[in-house]
Order: sequence, then structure tokens, then C-alpha cells
Amino acid sequence: MQFNSIKKNGLKGNIVLFNFTILKMMYPQLYPSILSSDFSNLQLTCEYINNSLADAFHLDVMDGVFVPNISFGFPVVKAIKKHTKKPLDVHLMIVRPDNYIQKFKAAGADTLTVHLEATNNIKQTILSIKETGMKCCIAIKPATEVALLEDFIALVDSICVMSVDPGFGGQKFIESTYTKIENLKNVILTKKLKVLIKVDGGINLNNHKKVVNAGADILVVGSAIFDSNNPVEQIKILKSDN
Repeated sequence: MQFNSIKKNGLKGNIVLFNFTILKMMYPQLYPSILSSDFSNLQLTCEYINNSLADAFHLDVMDGVFVPNISFGFPVVKAIKKHTKKPLDVHLMIVRPDNYIQKFKAAGADTLTVHLEATNNIKQTILSIKETGMKCCIAIKPATEVALLEDFIALVDSICVMSVDPGFGGQKFIESTYTKIENLKNVILTKKLKVLIKVDGGINLNNHKKVVNAGADILVVGSAIFDSNNPVEQIKILKSDN
């Protein structure tokens, strides 16, 4: 680990000043989920996330078919991209995601998350995403078994384990997810892969430590951040209190 040190008058020894980037790497990555934010002032939301310890923006795109809810599409992704200094993780909860890969790349997505359950040829979907230069993440619903990922897990950058049924924010964390995360981590370690585990849904100050201890590398958090009085401070706590 690299760090800088200085000596201050009147004090013996060194005061260590850690490089901010290195410090962030010591903790799990945190992706605030914009679905839970105030849509009447997205620019302000972008500004305080830019100035927080958050690592990326998480954008849920829902079509009302794959999940029983409708959120937003290309115009909102483009608008958020104009005001961000951090990567966009666009989570597609839609049917036929392959039809929209290039369009979300053009809209500003840095990572495209697609559901295993939404495509008939997941390997081709992964390759199509990677060909654009975007990172690829595959999401699985709570009922989907980790074993279904094993044939192509080496092709992706991350796996998103849904800890709630996709479609709505503010749901309660499904307790069986802990075991699922542990099983997935074992597969990744056994195969000696660098694939990250992202966990999405119901994460808050009461369970985030346990999620990280189970093996999560990335926490997607919505209500626990945006329902708080101080989202920036909440992000700091979720990032560092592990």
C-alpha cells in the first residue's frame, strides 16, 4: 500500500495521510440506486453522489414486462451522464436486452447488467456487451440457482445477486441470500477468477456488514441512502463501517 507521511511541528512521529483512491479500495464498493432518489431534482442527486465516497451510479431500467414496474429509459440515462463524474452501472430489467445494448452504450452506460432469465443465449449477450467496450454484469433473481452461472462466469466482470425480487425499491432483504453469496464466492475462488459479486436489494445499516462478510464486493443501496437525512454521510458509513 502506498501512502504519504508528513511531520507536524510539536508532534513526535509521523502523521499518515492515506491516498484517497487507495483508501476506497480497502472497503466494498458502493453503488447508490437512483431509483430511490428524488426524481424532481436529479441534478442535485448527481452532485452529492459525485462528492461522496460512492463508486458508481446504479440505474434500474424496467419495462413493465420482465418486472411489474416501469422506471425510465435512454433520456434519463443520458441526462444523468451529463452530470456524473463516476461510472454508470445500468441494470436492465427488460425483455430482449440484446436489442438495446448499443443504445445504452450510446446513452452513457459503463457497465451493462442483464438478467440471466431475460435472454435465451446468455453467452452471446455477454459477448455483444463486451464488444462495445462496456463491462458486463449478469444478474440473477432470488429463485435462480448459482449453478446456472458456472458455464460462463469466467466471461463476465461481475455477478449481481438480487436479494429482493426485482421491480421495486424498499423491499426486505431475503435471508437466504447470504448462503447464495457464499456459494458464489466459493465458485469464484475455486476457479481463481477476478469476478466481483454485487448484491442488490434491501441492504441497510443493519445488514451491510453481514453481506460483505458473506463475500460481496459491491453493495447496491437505495432506500437506506435516499431516505436518510444526510445521504452523503450515510454513504460514508456504509462504505467504511465494515
